[in-house]
Amino acid sequence: MRSTSSIIRTRRTARTARTAGTARTVAAVAAGALALSLTACGGTSGDKKSGNDRSSGGGGAETATVTLPRLNGAKLEVAAVWTGGEQANFKKVLAEFEKRTGAKVTFVPAQDPIINFLGSKVAGGRPPDVALLPQPGAIRQAVEKKWAKPLGPGAREQLAKNYSRGWQDIGKVDGKQYGAYYKAANKSLIWYNAKVFENAGAAEPKTWKDLLTTAQQVYDSGVTPFSVGGADGWTLTDWFENVYLSQAGPEKYDQLAQHRIKWTDPSVGDALTTLARIWSKKDYLAGGPNGALQTEFPTSVTQTFTGGDQPKAGMVYEGDFVQVNIGETKAKVGTDAKVFPFPAVGDTAPVVSGGDAAVILKDSEAAQALVTFLASPDAATIQAKLGGYLSPNRNVPDSAYPNEVQRTIARALIDSGDDFRFDMSDQAPQAFGGTPGKGEWKALQDFLKNPGDVAGTQAKLEKDAAAAYGGGS
Repeated sequence: MRSTSSIIRTRRTARTARTAGTARTVAAVAAGALALSLTACGGTSGDKKSGNDRSSGGGGAETATVTLPRLNGAKLEVAAVWTGGEQANFKKVLAEFEKRTGAKVTFVPAQDPIINFLGSKVAGGRPPDVALLPQPGAIRQAVEKKWAKPLGPGAREQLAKNYSRGWQDIGKVDGKQYGAYYKAANKSLIWYNAKVFENAGAAEPKTWKDLLTTAQQVYDSGVTPFSVGGADGWTLTDWFENVYLSQAGPEKYDQLAQHRIKWTDPSVGDALTTLARIWSKKDYLAGGPNGALQTEFPTSVTQTFTGGDQPKAGMVYEGDFVQVNIGETKAKVGTDAKVFPFPAVGDTAPVVSGGDAAVILKDSEAAQALVTFLASPDAATIQAKLGGYLSPNRNVPDSAYPNEVQRTIARALIDSGDDFRFDMSDQAPQAFGGTPGKGEWKALQDFLKNPGDVAGTQAKLEKDAAAAYGGGS
């Protein structure tokens, strides 16, 4: 399912731009950083009877492109792990669906891992109607457990019109469409405090060696180079995946993602050793390793862009969705907060990404209508205008994105062809790649604390992977 040539990933709370405010950065991102894909065509026109002739409330789509049924009296629950601004913005999308259909939609905050959260809901006889699942592996599990229901013709029609074949395929299980990817993310970005770089005389790095030089310049200027949200283990898997893809190459990446090679393979050791060139330098991490392990993702962002030119750190690694958290500070994206593509460790810079897919758990006309809406340009355009969001839907206009940084990311996403790889840990069984305190998340947290233990970390990763994948490679 993701054996082509880039990577994508959206994650949990933060899940949810890419290039900075200078022309040089924008060109770099547009030219090669985002190798995500999409092609599609236009939508259908709405009609007055269905309520689809209005301009969307809250800055939504100007013209409805999807016809929705009247659902007066219908009640729906939608579960996702989104919090903060991400959740608030999604609720505005749900509010537009309510206006158009007359249905009532309740957002249900879920906990990670969401598959376990859903399991408890199913066991109690109260599953949500629709869930947003952040991993292809979770979609497959929901299908195998007979929780997920196939998407109907309306949703499939929107997918065919608005999404590339690749984005459709990653929502399928055994050839049947179960997921509609509502949201995407580029996770090969490093954001930086522009004033810190200016004071340090630092330039945006192109290679890992350049990154180390830049980090030393920032350190010498009196600012800690990196903020790391190590309390959320998924951020550490993203660090590893970028290094591994660039250093080991796409073929090895595919093999490791499918556990066709072991985590004790020398290529894994090489990537961990490369990571240790930053993680082993205590003074390079805000709060040192122990502080990083107590820092949640949102804080890792905000502490990079508060404090003027003396923040707790000069740089923070993560995806386009970092903009949501930057928005909680006084910093402005493109001026105070800038971004560069994750530097090349090997011959080619990595592009890691992912997405959140809408999956139906209680089949009904209302649930099918909601997923149809989420697969349309109308829904995505509303959230795009609110910022901190990237859609794999080709028919969301560039103008929907609120700044040039996001417009550049969106164009690169759509124009980059139909090849991409999905985030490695999201492809893994949940027990290994998506559970707090276990598997890859825990092993990399332990490695951040003790980056000298490369062999021990590999052994732990392989033991947990073999158990999760059903034994061996």
